[in-house]
Amino acid sequence: MESHGAHEHIPRGDHRRVLRVTLALTLAFLFAEVAGAVLTNSLALLADAGHILSDAASLGLALFSLWVASRPRTPYRSFGYHRVEVLAALGNGVALWGVAGYILYQAAGRLADAPEVHAAPMLIIAVLGLLVNLAGMALLHRGAEESLNLKGAFLHVLGDALGSVGAIIAAALMLLFGWFIADPIISIAIAALILWSSRSLVWQAVHILLEGTPHGIDLADLEQTIAGAGSVAQVHDLHAWTLTTGYNAMSAHVVVTDSLSAAGRDALLDRLRHLVPERFPIHHVTIQMEESSHCCDVAHLPVAHAR
Repeated sequence: MESHGAHEHIPRGDHRRVLRVTLALTLAFLFAEVAGAVLTNSLALLADAGHILSDAASLGLALFSLWVASRPRTPYRSFGYHRVEVLAALGNGVALWGVAGYILYQAAGRLADAPEVHAAPMLIIAVLGLLVNLAGMALLHRGAEESLNLKGAFLHVLGDALGSVGAIIAAALMLLFGWFIADPIISIAIAALILWSSRSLVWQAVHILLEGTPHGIDLADLEQTIAGAGSVAQVHDLHAWTLTTGYNAMSAHVVVTDSLSAAGRDALLDRLRHLVPERFPIHHVTIQMEESSHCCDVAHLPVAHAR
């Protein structure tokens, strides 16, 4: 049995700093927008404030999950706590769906009888909100490409930015034409965009939790690469999965001919432990070498228990 891989994880210090700054900006604007929504009687602003509140919660959850994920592994948690990041991302995605559902519910009640909204102060608050959201997106953009957790936070802030744009459009329509129904209509559009933008986040988190094959890894291609390394008779029980974003692992049983010497097996193993990470985004490689005369034909899968 041999395990090999780049055990260095993506540094989380920068991520934590970015999240702290973004959280401070979010909280600072939240109070102003809640007050503005009450004073202007705008559902679009209230919806955006509710989304900002969920943002603050998601940013706090992201910070907490990064702290938990940095804890050392234990005999009880042999892989450490890195999956907490994926759970936080899934929670953020589900929270986005909840926010969208609330906005749709409130908007439906206003479509039949749209109340008057004070559009001028609403416009000012929406513009300020957009500026804050753009600053948060700029801070989170790079980390969102490296971490599913930060991607969830980024999508929350992106949803806020869309909400601010929608509020600006609604305020302009009400100022220019007195179309107060624009407020609930724009709110519905914001909710639809939130649902659309969050679907990939939830799917990616679920895919990781179900031990799905990581993006960018073709399992058949990986098997052929191992089989073509020389002196390999068969490859079986091949698995590839994601531990957390930016850290993939694989395991396989590699069958060699009985005539291959011990030195030849060591050389093959050393070749595979470098070949696989070079060709695939895999950071932890575990390979069990077997001789053909002693190869186990039974798949190493959990035993199905009768219900």
